[in-house]
Amino acid sequence: MISLNKFSKLGNKKKKRLGRGQGSGHGQTSGKGNKGQNARAGGGVRVGFEGGQMPYIRRVPKRGFNNPLREDYIIVNLKDIAGLKEENIDIYMLKDAGLVKNIKGKKFKILGVGEIDRKIKITCNKISKSAKDKIEKAGGTIEII
Repeated sequence: MISLNKFSKLGNKKKKRLGRGQGSGHGQTSGKGNKGQNARAGGGVRVGFEGGQMPYIRRVPKRGFNNPLREDYIIVNLKDIAGLKEENIDIYMLKDAGLVKNIKGKKFKILGVGEIDRKIKITCNKISKSAKDKIEKAGGTIEII
């Protein structure tokens, strides 16, 4: 275990004083070695520079476009909902039922594949026209959030 007086000494590390004579251990070339691009004032290479070799970022094929504003929807069909016994359906209920897995940061859309024969209340972000017609025909209601 470190005692308090030693602990305080660990935190106060002396600054490396460059170019203060041979006896300091950091004199003459100040730890930069002899000559070369990195030894010069303002010397060094930019980020990603690989010594004239074609840089990795230019060698890797780039294709397509990833839209940072894209909204991911979890798609659920009416045939999946028809098998559930619940009357009030939202994304959390579908997660509990095991129909969807990861709901974090995603929205929920209902598509009209399948039939529904009972009255249900659905809370979703989007719904297709055919799904909306089928739910309303069965006497159900839709809430868009």
